[in-house]
Amino acid sequence: MTATDHACTTLACLERTAKIREEEDVSAGVAAIRTLLTVIENYKVATVRELDLNLQLAVDAMRHCDQPVAAISSGCELFMRFITFAKLDVKSFEECEQIMLQRGHIFLRTLLEARGKVAKQALPFINDGCKILTHSRSRVVLQAMLEAAKANKRFHVYVTMSGPDNSGVLMHKQLVAGGVDATLILDAAVGYIMEQVDIVMLGAEGVTESGGIINKIGTYSIAMSALELKKPVHVLTESFKFSRTYPLNQLDLPNEFKYLSSVLKNSKDLSKEHPLVDYTPPAYITLLFTDLGILNPSAVSDELIKLYL
Repeated sequence: MTATDHACTTLACLERTAKIREEEDVSAGVAAIRTLLTVIENYKVATVRELDLNLQLAVDAMRHCDQPVAAISSGCELFMRFITFAKLDVKSFEECEQIMLQRGHIFLRTLLEARGKVAKQALPFINDGCKILTHSRSRVVLQAMLEAAKANKRFHVYVTMSGPDNSGVLMHKQLVAGGVDATLILDAAVGYIMEQVDIVMLGAEGVTESGGIINKIGTYSIAMSALELKKPVHVLTESFKFSRTYPLNQLDLPNEFKYLSSVLKNSKDLSKEHPLVDYTPPAYITLLFTDLGILNPSAVSDELIKLYL
């Protein structure tokens, strides 16, 4: 395969990911996995080495697109590990390619089912009359709350606007449309509201090996406020977001997680830019609701070991 072919593959991957991401309910991680499956299906090669190179080019391209890449990074890493076990099982490349494709679809199906499993895990923790604070827009948190509303539970949700993109506005709109009593609040009102809420319920863009989370900027401040007022912080997240990273502070987060690719490319001084995510250490998190079960933060490292065995 020539350099031109590789460049075409990379460009096509970026276009494919962008197209999938136009679907409102599709996360960046799901879009990335679908893109890798498209590469296996549509870009025909003759050897395992060429297929590996194509997939790696696709992963690299997606890590440099203007999307949050924490979930893309962890999801792609798990996907690649899961499907490439096929190399050890067969001698024929054609058979290997088919097995990799089959395993890829199994991985995607498991990933798509994860959100519903997480929502069911969290459902018993949403009680009648409780007040919940959530930050930004999380698809899995949204699903959990909508399912609680369908179960005739009556509760109130405070949703932060979540600058700079005000993604909480859409979250609030969808909650209200689903019959949930919800109030949209300023990010700066978190401290004022916190004493009124019973629990904080958050999503995550990534879960670190320590059990901390990488999430929309402002999450860390909310978690600190919750700890001070002794409010439990529950994180709802799929296991494909578990990442083999171990940040000790905000500066330890990779720049590709904190800034869009366009900012990294064009900014001469990142200290002048606002990060899009922050890191919340495990000490601020009460429980993580995942498709693997309900975990305390210290259990994440054990689950990561199992995922990569």
